[in-house]
Amino acid sequence: MGDVAKDLTAGTVGGAAQLIVGHPFDTIKVKLQSQPTPVPGQAPRYAGAVDAVRQTLAAEGPKGLYKGMGAPLATVAAFNAVLFTVRGQMETLLKSEPGAPLSVGQQVACGAGAGVAVSFLACPTELIKCRLQAQGSVSGVGTAAMAVKYGGPIDVAKHVLSEAGVRGLFKGLVPTLAREVPGNAAMFGVYEAVKQYIAGGHDTSELGRGSLILAGGIAGACFWSSVYPTDVVKSVIQIDDFKAPKYSGSIDAFKKIVASEGVKGLYKGFGPAMGRSVPANAACFLAYEVTRSSLG
Repeated sequence: MGDVAKDLTAGTVGGAAQLIVGHPFDTIKVKLQSQPTPVPGQAPRYAGAVDAVRQTLAAEGPKGLYKGMGAPLATVAAFNAVLFTVRGQMETLLKSEPGAPLSVGQQVACGAGAGVAVSFLACPTELIKCRLQAQGSVSGVGTAAMAVKYGGPIDVAKHVLSEAGVRGLFKGLVPTLAREVPGNAAMFGVYEAVKQYIAGGHDTSELGRGSLILAGGIAGACFWSSVYPTDVVKSVIQIDDFKAPKYSGSIDAFKKIVASEGVKGLYKGFGPAMGRSVPANAACFLAYEVTRSSLG
């Protein structure tokens, strides 16, 4: 079985594991990111992550935590196949000879390249997901963007295409690139660094599952801690109204968030994101490594 086919298969399995484990955390993250700034003297809709979980369960039941999962689930094969395949092909190009291990710096370069490729798949997928996840947080507060209650991913896509055409599905591409490129560079670099540290050298082929889980969890945490403000900007842009947008672009969104909420506004939902990153990415890397090794 060729390397590309192995990466395609293993990346798909890894992505599915990541999505199943991490989506409830992601839903809470987006709800916190997208809730409107309360007027002076008024409490925010959600007091924090725990309160957001409580309100979501009370209003929608457990299925509310998996709202918007259809879009990423439908594309998880393509997303992770591209991520791990591009990374794998860049590894092949950078190797001094077949079978030679890559340095941490080379893994950083591979992660950055993979991040560019997956951004063009991630942007429309996340736009659909975020608009589904956020509508319960901002509806009923006079926000035109979420005035329509979407019935599901296909319904969101239809509304976006009717309002803004295909270009509308790529709203937020710039912050998506600004998240995926450095985020994946950090994630894959840290993943390799932790594996090499545990193994005591470049050969990490004999590491057990516990070590892979640890390396994957730390790598995922590094992804989000390094790019989280960019993710907040991406989310608010993607749920913004097409006809009467509040933000003219990434810089404008950044400035307005800081002006109205201070720097802490760039870290709304950070707790759920970090709570998600460790188990979700640990599951992803473990599933990827185990699946790929089983393919021979």
